[in-house]
Parts: sequence; structure tokens; C-alpha cells
Amino acid sequence: MDHPRIAPGGLKELGLVNYGVSAVAGRVIGGRKPNIFTTLGRQRKLFRGWLYYSGKLMPGGRLPRRESELVILRIATIRECEYERRHHVRIGRKAGVTPAQIDHLADETWPGWTERERAFFAAVDQFVDDKYIDDATWTALSRHLSEPELIEFLLLCGQYDSLATVLLTLKVQPED
Repeated sequence: MDHPRIAPGGLKELGLVNYGVSAVAGRVIGGRKPNIFTTLGRQRKLFRGWLYYSGKLMPGGRLPRRESELVILRIATIRECEYERRHHVRIGRKAGVTPAQIDHLADETWPGWTERERAFFAAVDQFVDDKYIDDATWTALSRHLSEPELIEFLLLCGQYDSLATVLLTLKVQPED
């Protein structure tokens, strides 16, 4: 994955608004403009809608931020999406995900996971692998989440599974 299929854009390709959003995002994360923004931002209007929707799920959702990050990190790990994983390792640490948890994202049997986290991971795994969650896994997940949270959980999984597909297909390069 050494060459992006669509190169990150500059001011001309992004337009003033998307370029500005990308620049602010770079300052917030302490680096340059994120390649995800400067690539997806080339589709100017859709990019802003995507940002709004994404922001409603994370950080603006009902699920605790740390748990949302565990879900996203599990998806990035399963999908082997290094771009998504790198960004959310940093964000997850700020939200309270520990280095030990990051080290064990691929191991749902790790004794450090709570029953709730195990239920999340089982549901994430089925969602990503099967595009469906079976009744037993749904029942286990339902013990931990309200109906609105269950809907949000599914939308979060769908968003980050889809984003991993886009990032991998476009071969968006992680920043240094």
C-alpha cells in the first residue's frame, strides 16, 4: 500500500472550507492535515455531511467515548486498516483505553476484558465478518445497552467498517 489511488488534495482540490477543516484537524491532532480529510475532502459536499454524521457517532454519541474507541479499534484490527488503527490508538488513549487493552485488541479471551467488552467484541466480529449479529450475541449485547444505544452501536460499526473499506480501497497512507 505504498501509493494512494487518489492523492490527498490541496486548496484547489478541497476548496476553502474543506482545506480549512483539514488544517484545523491537523492542529488539533498535533501534526499536518490528516490524509483522510485531504483525500475524502476532494468530494467537497459529501465530505462535510460525512463529518457531521461521524461526529454524531463519535464523539457525540450516547456510548461512552472509551467504549466507542474500543469498538472502532476492534474494527480497525479485524479489517487490518492501519490508517484507522493508528488514529484511533491515539484517540483511544486520550479516552482511557489502556496500552494493555490496545495490545490485546485481537484477543477477545484476554482476562482484562469485562463481560460488557466481550459482548461488544463478539457483536463487532459478527457484524464485520457476517454483516449480521445472531440472536445469542444480540441477547448478550442487549444486556448492556438500551435500545437507542443498540442502534447507535450498529451505526458505529457500520460507519467504521465502511470507512475501513474506503481507506483500504483508496490506499490512504498513514501520516508519519
